[in-house]
Amino acid sequence: MPRFQALSYVLVLFGALLGAGGCSRSGPASSTAPPPEGKGFQLVSAAFKDGDSVPSRYINDGDDRSPPLTWYNAPKGTRAFALICFDPDAPGKGFTHWVLYDIPGTTSSLPEGISRDEAETKYGIQGSNDFGRLGYIGPSPPAGSRHAYHFTLYALDTPTGLKSGATRGDVDAAMAGHILAQAVLKGTCLRPKP
Repeated sequence: MPRFQALSYVLVLFGALLGAGGCSRSGPASSTAPPPEGKGFQLVSAAFKDGDSVPSRYINDGDDRSPPLTWYNAPKGTRAFALICFDPDAPGKGFTHWVLYDIPGTTSSLPEGISRDEAETKYGIQGSNDFGRLGYIGPSPPAGSRHAYHFTLYALDTPTGLKSGATRGDVDAAMAGHILAQAVLKGTCLRPKP
């Protein structure tokens, strides 16, 4: 195969991997997503659909911004929400990328790019992720592997009352017996090999 033809083939294949299976490329998304079909407590994003690739804007190698999230049909009696982004495919027991809790019960969305510099925001209290830092740190699977990322939103009958910096384990313990419902949005990320 001539060198030019081989290079063209590699470039086309690489583009297909980025667009179809990897962490997709896109600009900023609007802050809220349209209501999903069906009933019940649901979590959606204007940035990606359930099961799709997480755009590069929201991954560790990209802009590393938290994605916009919107939820619908929170159960009656909800006084607070807690959000956890978790990678179940990471070695060991998985990896927590984001812990945000005591989100006010009147809230129905989170904008893109919640600051990591604030321990307590108007959107909720920042917990510690498994990097040992506050706030969101996006998907960062090893090169050549695809991981899933579960954004799970919990509707609670009371705030956790935890101070900033709580771990996922702290939040799980504080939520025990207070979860009214939970909604999950899943994204994936495949980092190409260099």
